[in-house]
Amino acid sequence: MRIDLNADVGESFGQFKIGEDEALFSSITSANVACGFHAGDFNVMQKTVDQAARQKVSIGAHPGYPDLQGFGRRELMMSPREIYNAVVYQIGALKQFCDIQGVTLNHVKPHGALYNTASINRTVADAIAEAVYDAVPNAYLYGLCNSELLQAGNKIGLKTAGEAFADRRYTTEGTLCSRLLPEAVLHTYEEIEKQVMDIVLNKQVQTITGEMISLQADTICFHGDGQGVASHARQIRRALASINVRVSALGDAI
Repeated sequence: MRIDLNADVGESFGQFKIGEDEALFSSITSANVACGFHAGDFNVMQKTVDQAARQKVSIGAHPGYPDLQGFGRRELMMSPREIYNAVVYQIGALKQFCDIQGVTLNHVKPHGALYNTASINRTVADAIAEAVYDAVPNAYLYGLCNSELLQAGNKIGLKTAGEAFADRRYTTEGTLCSRLLPEAVLHTYEEIEKQVMDIVLNKQVQTITGEMISLQADTICFHGDGQGVASHARQIRRALASINVRVSALGDAI
């Protein structure tokens, strides 16, 4: 049994520091690097790619809506062609830093509202999948388990990875609960560990209403701006190792 652990990183901007990137790199196997639209900037992108490469962490692009003020968590009314162009632009920027470091851009994972919209809106999902296929056709496309985004990626011929979340509550439909709800985010290690173990060992997750729903995850996400995220990721990795679950990036040899 194996699983990839990923985290959203590189979300600092200028003098504003967000997240625990350096501490996270010792626990995760894949890094989703912000590309400057919802968070991050050219200096942060370069530094994050360099740190991830030195720690042997697989690198992915984390494109979002052009919404720094809203941290990419507000849906914008953009046409499919605008979404395509915005995703290509962000992938290209990060890929150049990867090329300079001599490392592969291994995956693409949309961020925030763009990710959530693509999970249920096939038109948006198709625009993102097309952008990834045209820009980095050998990369994995990360998407919410059982989502429209994964279906779009599979249809166009991409390698896809079903993603589940260590620290977010689910609806009965299998989507992520809105952050406007008071219990949408899990905060304690005990809650997070239970959810991760349910996902990895039982291929299911408990919804916010208490029901269990099925999902097949290839990768599990930790939000890089979450409180205590580095400690939680470190403990989860140890817990998985203790039950002989291999933690490795997608594409790594078993």
